[in-house]
Amino acid sequence: MKTQPNIGKRILAGFIDYLLIYGFTFFMVFTLGEPNDDGGYSLNGAPALIPMIFWLIMTVGLESGFGGTIGNSIVGLKAIPMNGINQKLTFGQSFKRHLLDPIDMFFFGLVGIITIKNTDKNQRVGDLWAKTIVVPMKSLTENKNE
Repeated sequence: MKTQPNIGKRILAGFIDYLLIYGFTFFMVFTLGEPNDDGGYSLNGAPALIPMIFWLIMTVGLESGFGGTIGNSIVGLKAIPMNGINQKLTFGQSFKRHLLDPIDMFFFGLVGIITIKNTDKNQRVGDLWAKTIVVPMKSLTENKNE
């Protein structure tokens, strides 16, 4: 399947997803957190797991369970396995993709953008490790109708 960089859409999708994740995290820190010596708030113990579980659900859970994150769904993109058209990612593939998000988003996403622009299938570091590609949703329905 032919892929396109879709840099703008991918940036917007990531921005939407992580705006929701960080917004939830800040809300949790300020509502359940305790003041610390630095004048901020800290989540300790079991409550500290809540943002991590939320991240897992919002990225890996939605992508492997429903076929896409909220951001990708809004902008019309879908991550699929390199070897299969119109398949949902497995939990493992999605986990690999998103575990490397901090690397791909390093320096305002420059690592991800450079990687996407310099790989044959327009993959970021997480996609390379998980053996996935990102395609427009409309291309999946076009291929299904052919």
